[in-house]
This record gives sequence, structure tokens and C-alpha cells, in this order.
Amino acid sequence: MTLLPLPRAALFDSDRLALPKLACVAGEPSGDLLAAPVLSALNQIPDMSGLEVYGIGGPRMQAEGMRSDWPMETLSVRGYVEAIKQLPAILKLRRELIANLLTEDRPDVYLGIDAPDFNLGVELQLRKAGIPTLHLVSPSIWAWRGGRIKKIAQAVERMLCIFPFETEIYERAGVSATYVGHPLASDIPLEPNTGMARQRIADLLQISPEALGGKVIAVLPGSRGSEIEHIAPIFFETMQILAERIQGEKLVFLIPVATPRLREPLEHLLQQTKKQNPDIQIHLLEGEADAVLEACDAVLIASGTATLQAALWKKPMVISYKVPWLTAQIMKRQAYLPYVGLPNILSGEFVVPELLQDDATPEKLADAVIDWLNKPVKVAQLKERFTQMHETLRRPTGLLVAQAVAQTIHDHRRQA
Repeated sequence: MTLLPLPRAALFDSDRLALPKLACVAGEPSGDLLAAPVLSALNQIPDMSGLEVYGIGGPRMQAEGMRSDWPMETLSVRGYVEAIKQLPAILKLRRELIANLLTEDRPDVYLGIDAPDFNLGVELQLRKAGIPTLHLVSPSIWAWRGGRIKKIAQAVERMLCIFPFETEIYERAGVSATYVGHPLASDIPLEPNTGMARQRIADLLQISPEALGGKVIAVLPGSRGSEIEHIAPIFFETMQILAERIQGEKLVFLIPVATPRLREPLEHLLQQTKKQNPDIQIHLLEGEADAVLEACDAVLIASGTATLQAALWKKPMVISYKVPWLTAQIMKRQAYLPYVGLPNILSGEFVVPELLQDDATPEKLADAVIDWLNKPVKVAQLKERFTQMHETLRRPTGLLVAQAVAQTIHDHRRQA
């Protein structure tokens, strides 16, 4: 698709046609983060004036004027075992959504944001009914479950790819695809300002900036309840070991709380940890993942989109996850790559350590974090690598996706 400036004349004459409608679904906080700049850019396109946006989204999308008709949290599960528990609610939601979009709230275009297991089923039904479908963020067919590309070809009119190597895969399979870059690469500056970020954190916590003058470790245990259940306790044990082993300088741990519902389980873990070590410095912050990552010296992080966020902030990290045994076995059998973290996938090698499943022990995680703290030359080399990655991913993503949405609406209404 060649994205061209849309006609200056009003595309939608309210006397002849209804104002344009966009239905979109984001299934988790990372999708909410990806989609918000798209909705912001759509608001800046003259022909999209009056665009109605609805479906399923989080607080960032809603802040851009979207109407979320169902809670995004219903879809925010990870892994096969966890999804089975939530399956009845997810299937019910999908049936209601499809029925609604095929009748009273029929959109001009549907934009699925990630969440392929949910969105591809919706997109397939809508495309059969003549509703054009776009999908932002390719499923990881290059990493596992490559057979999904057949379903994608049936369900998706155009795949909007956030990584440059993905378009060739789709073109070989006969699926239209456009590289739009990753929105985080545009939102995050090429050069972090650690001092300013620490000042912001100090202000939020109402503490002295000097309290953050030693080593600052960012700890990101995930954005789903299942992640907090499985990996967060291990991360808290790791923080205790680090506090015991790093002596002679201030050590502060910062944990951004991805969603309000995760605050309670994290507070519980924090209180348990404080009983064992009353002096340990662990602070929870509502959101603020970017500020925490910019402020830190190293990152302990659950596998997911946040690992790319940490890479764009040029931070050394240790990636980990722990899921139920059955989930791990299924994923292992279907995997094509030896790594799971996005920084390693994009680099094509292990540039940061991954400690998964049985290797995700507090002792091993602490060793890996300390290794980064003790090797400044290695950290400097990693920052150079991450800067190159950042430059490759930096595109006006929100605008490019918004243009694709507007162009699709324009083309289909012109053909109608």
C-alpha cells in the first residue's frame, strides 16, 4: 500500500453518508500503548473529523476519545493453561462483539491490535461479511506457530508490521503488509536523561533525589495477573538477595505497577519482603514504566513488550519468565528460535541473558543483574547495539497506521 495524502475535499458528506466508524480491539496494556498514538493521529487527519471509535481498549485509547464497550482485562491472559481458565468469558465476549459489529455498530474498518488469538477470529468473521480488516502487530509467526499465516491470509486485508523483516514473510505468502515501525521508538528519545528521570521519580515518591544516588534497579514483573502470580514472588526474592550482596552504596528497587488491579498483589509481596528485611528500599509507582526505565542502572524484567521498551531506553537487562509446566512444554515444542526476548530476537543473538522456567531462580537472577553492574564496558557496547536498533525501528508509526485506516475507509467507500 502506498500511503498518499487523502483528498482535501471532505470525504464524508454528512448529507449522503454517515460519519466514519472505526472498531478496534486491544487485548492488554501493551496494545493500549501501541494504539493510542494511532487514535491521536487520526484526530489530526481532516477527513477523519467526527470519526467514531469503539470496541475494546484501555485508558490511553479512551483518553484519545475511544469508547470501550467491554473491559480489556478480560483478554489480558498469558499462556495456554491460563487462557483455558478464562476461555468461557473470552468466547462470550467475542460472540457479543462480532454480533454487535455485524448489526447495530457495523464499522467502516476493523483494526485489531495484537491479541491474535482473539482478533484473528473476529477479523475472519468481519471480512467474510465485507468489512475491511487491518491488523497492527504481526503474530510471531517467525518465532513459533508459523501455520497461522494461512488464517491471517483469510482474515486480514493488510498486516501492519512493527518490525522491518516481517513484510517479506507476508509478501511471500501473498498477504499485503506495510512496515510502520514501532511507536515506542518514536516516543522514547535516542539519548536517555537518567538524572532528570531520577528527579521525576523522587518527586513522585516525595523523597530526596539523593536517595536515588546509588544503584537503581528497575523491576518489571509483567502486566498480567498470571505473570504476577508466577514470576513476581521470584523477583522479590531476587531483590532480597541483591540487597544482601550489594553493600557499601545505596540500592533502590523501583517497580512500575502496570494496571491498578495489580497493586494489591504487589503490595502483599512488598509487605512480606519488608518483614524479612525492613531496610530494603522497594518503591511501587502507578504506571511510570518509562520514567523507571530511564532512571535505572539495570532491569529485571518479565518477557514481553516491556523488554523492547527497556532496550529503547538503552538499559542492560535480565529477562525471565515462569509459566505452568504444561504451558512451557507446548510453547517449547512450537518454538523456532532459541530466544524469547525481543532484544535478542531483533539482534539475532543473545545480547542479554534469558533465565526461564527452572533457570528462573532468585540466585541466578541476582548473579545476572550483578554481572551487568560490574561490567561497564559490556554495558557501553550494549547501549551502542540498542541505539542502532532504535534508529531502525523509529518511524512515524501512529501517523502511518492512521493513514492506512483512513485510506482503507476511503477506498472501500469509493468502491461502494
